[in-house]
Amino acid sequence: MYELFSPRPPSLGPTMVNPHDSSTPPSSISPASKVVLYSNWQSSCSWRVRFALNLKGIPYEYKAVDLAKGEHLTPEFEKLNPLHLVPVLVDGDFVVSDSYAILMYLEEKYPENALLPVDLRLRALNLQAANIICSSVQPLTMLGVLKLIEEKVGPEERLSWAQYNIDKGFIALEKLLKNSSGKYATGDKIYMADVFLAPQIAIAARRFNMDMSKYPTLGMIFESCKALSEFEASLPERQPDAIQQGGHLRWTSNETKWNLWL
Repeated sequence: MYELFSPRPPSLGPTMVNPHDSSTPPSSISPASKVVLYSNWQSSCSWRVRFALNLKGIPYEYKAVDLAKGEHLTPEFEKLNPLHLVPVLVDGDFVVSDSYAILMYLEEKYPENALLPVDLRLRALNLQAANIICSSVQPLTMLGVLKLIEEKVGPEERLSWAQYNIDKGFIALEKLLKNSSGKYATGDKIYMADVFLAPQIAIAARRFNMDMSKYPTLGMIFESCKALSEFEASLPERQPDAIQQGGHLRWTSNETKWNLWL
């Protein structure tokens, strides 16, 4: 892990270079050209952006935002994103938040290693699948929503609420992609749909105990993504701010601190 001692708001925690980009030492990164990602290791939305940056071959500086300490609620961070959510991407003097917007920006600004196909229909299919994840699945399983369900209905309904909404979205995605998938969601080349799907599938199985055997197409897509070095480098446990204890990954177990799935 590299640490940079460049000026930054004091409340935003450590500033780190992406440790998986061994070809670019921290001293060679120019402040005028570097891409900076404000991320949290357990954030699913940050995860998909890390995966996309790796696939597109864009080196970036990793700035950890400690959600448990409320660093996303500070006035300094509000200047980056008024919604107080990660991820946030800074490219020179331009700031963009929301993973969907970030990926669309990256696709236009850095067209190499395209994450959207040229074919109009396949492009639309990728955008549809990505949007199902970022509008109909992930937001309904966020900490704030789950806490509200617990307060209004009861703690026993948290998991069932999450599983119901994940199942609904995954069934739709399974039907949508069944006839278009190859190795990946829309063929044998990885695109934006896969970038959104893979982290969400991992979270569904790991956090919400979803039985992925019910969704064979999605399971196949995930296995293909899991084999990629770009995906492995984007894993939560590979990030500089991952919580380690005794040399092993320590996932936040306190339900009041499940900020990770923002």
